[in-house]
Amino acid sequence: MSAYKYLIIPVVSVILAQIVKFIIETIRTRSFNWPRLFNGNGGMPSSHTAFTFSLAFAIGFTEGFTSSIFAVSLILACIVAYDSMGLRMESGKQAVAINLLMERTFKEDPQKGFKKLQEKLGHKPLEVLMGAIFGCLVAYGMLFIL
Repeated sequence: MSAYKYLIIPVVSVILAQIVKFIIETIRTRSFNWPRLFNGNGGMPSSHTAFTFSLAFAIGFTEGFTSSIFAVSLILACIVAYDSMGLRMESGKQAVAINLLMERTFKEDPQKGFKKLQEKLGHKPLEVLMGAIFGCLVAYGMLFIL
């Protein structure tokens, strides 16, 4: 199993982040939203960020934080984090506007309209930060198991 640690750790990290996200949302809304367990867009913590940062820090803990492979993986993790706060957050805002326009345009006959766009796409900075911390902690813990 140790030979596959760089595959196992990110997968475990994203699964655990989704479970934590589901629990937080269940407590917040006081209802079970089972599809949320499989939808990684938006919410606390960012599962995409946890996924990429867990890989980067698993590499850092084992290969060294001065290794070139850690630098590459950290840069890619930062790109994912930045993208989830920037581009995907703005796409979510655009989806809200488009859905509102479609609802108003086709309110007499909603069958003419398009399928409603998913609005929860991006993350707030705190959600991304918590995803990065979560990924780092999962990597550290999993290295003791593997």
